[in-house]
Amino acid sequence: MSTMKIKKGDTVKVIAGKDLGTEGKVLSVDVKNHKVLVEGINKITKHAKPSQANPNGGIVEKEAPIDISNVMLVVKGKTTRVGFKVEDGKKVRFAKSTGEVID
Repeated sequence: MSTMKIKKGDTVKVIAGKDLGTEGKVLSVDVKNHKVLVEGINKITKHAKPSQANPNGGIVEKEAPIDISNVMLVVKGKTTRVGFKVEDGKKVRFAKSTGEVID
């Protein structure tokens, strides 16, 4: 299995779908299904039964996962593709547009 190019905490921009052009922070990454959960993106309404945490229940708005192919990493305000290279014996991500190491 290969390493994911987008990680939790990265800032991404949506390049396809109903939220086209919006940016957000990655909350979680589902490696198995190639999905990411982005803050404020792909909002859905869900009907919730009353529970201990939500005594009234009702309609709750939350983020739904979006396919990883529909988001692009943002580095210094610009979208970029991501590559991998080995530096000092470690595999690191780098921005293809600038060539700088991301992490």
